[in-house]
Amino acid sequence: MARKLKVFRTPAGFHDAYVAAPSRKAALAAWGATADLFARGAAEEVTDPALMEAPLATPGEVVKRSRGTAEEQLAAAPPVRAKSPKSKPARDKPASPAPRSSPAPRSSPAPRPSRAELTATEAALEDATSRHAAERKDLAQRLAALQREQRAAEQRWRKEAAKLEEGRDAARRRYDAAIADWRG
Repeated sequence: MARKLKVFRTPAGFHDAYVAAPSRKAALAAWGATADLFARGAAEEVTDPALMEAPLATPGEVVKRSRGTAEEQLAAAPPVRAKSPKSKPARDKPASPAPRSSPAPRSSPAPRPSRAELTATEAALEDATSRHAAERKDLAQRLAALQREQRAAEQRWRKEAAKLEEGRDAARRRYDAAIADWRG
């Protein structure tokens, strides 16, 4: 008899992740959790029939449900601070003199580094990976064909060996009978 399913819930960002599973361990596995969320208080069993309906319809699959409207979630978020102005107000203490060995400030920012080499090596890696995958697939198909050929050869050998053994046994019986007649 199949074990009775329970519904479990854990928060996942702005959603709650529900899963119908036979045990807490199975629920943790479905969520992909590496820690015991139940022991930490981050997961719980659900008993509300309205919340249990969707997960029980798809046991073992994680069902996400939003914890409120976008407006409610934005209202619950901490207020966003205004960005400070670019120019900072002058401080009361005087600025320290620059050290004598400091380099002269640049008049313009350095150009952004080129991404061309990184892009080219990423493309080469992707190309090599796809070629390797195609080669592995071809080798697997060839290996399967060779294994089929080997099985067919073994079957032919067994049939041929059985016929030859029958012929040998019949020839031995005839020879033994002829020897027995000859000896008298």
